[in-house]
Amino acid sequence: MGYFHEGHLALMREGRRTADSVVVSIFVNPTQFGPLEDFDAYPRNLERDLEMAEGAGVDIIFAPDRKDLYPEKYDTFIVAEKLPQHLCGLSRPGHFRGVLTIVAKLFHIVSPHTAVFGQKDYQQLAIIRKMVADLNFDIRIIGFPTVRESDGLAMSSRNINLSDSQRHSALCLYCSLFEARDAIAKGENDPRKIISSAEAMIRSRPETSIDYIRLCDPDTLDDVSLIDRPVLMALAVKVGKTRLIDNMILSP
Repeated sequence: MGYFHEGHLALMREGRRTADSVVVSIFVNPTQFGPLEDFDAYPRNLERDLEMAEGAGVDIIFAPDRKDLYPEKYDTFIVAEKLPQHLCGLSRPGHFRGVLTIVAKLFHIVSPHTAVFGQKDYQQLAIIRKMVADLNFDIRIIGFPTVRESDGLAMSSRNINLSDSQRHSALCLYCSLFEARDAIAKGENDPRKIISSAEAMIRSRPETSIDYIRLCDPDTLDDVSLIDRPVLMALAVKVGKTRLIDNMILSP
């Protein structure tokens, strides 16, 4: 959706590595924002984005207007049944309906052979992979590891909205994941204890509000009752007014 950072540039470089031509879309998609979410406040700077994309070796920028993709009386959407009934899909109803619709439209318009998405948005990546398989898109989906700041905070366009004190509080997401990773590596297998510890850490930081903390199956996103195989730990936390997400695969 634009306002590029190093995480986005890493996706572009991966595209450059795996393909002859690289196309990047820039479109703040209104249909994936709820009525009380930050569509109007989402950071935008097209000129800056164009310069950064060119530096990453991008060949084409596709930056349509809203009316190009959602003309008057637009009435067709793509809905997934099961995977959105977890994590962000529960607290952002309709979000993935908007995501799948815009991604499908971009796929049809651009006709890529491969498409690169970041694993920071793990649920989004899983749902897009399922759509591509279910609807027989002839596209290879590449998931790229989360790119982090030097202190561990997952890179996000929304990070610019954090004050200095909020930025410090936001590190609780990263710290919770690594605390959980260490506990599970040492033998802890009770998801309730892992979640309780993460809740305590996050609530100890100023201006934080927990949306969810889940330990779930990486494929189905169903909650697990016992950590006896690799699990996805995913969390969403508001720091001030800024909603941040992060995740990590944790192995016993």
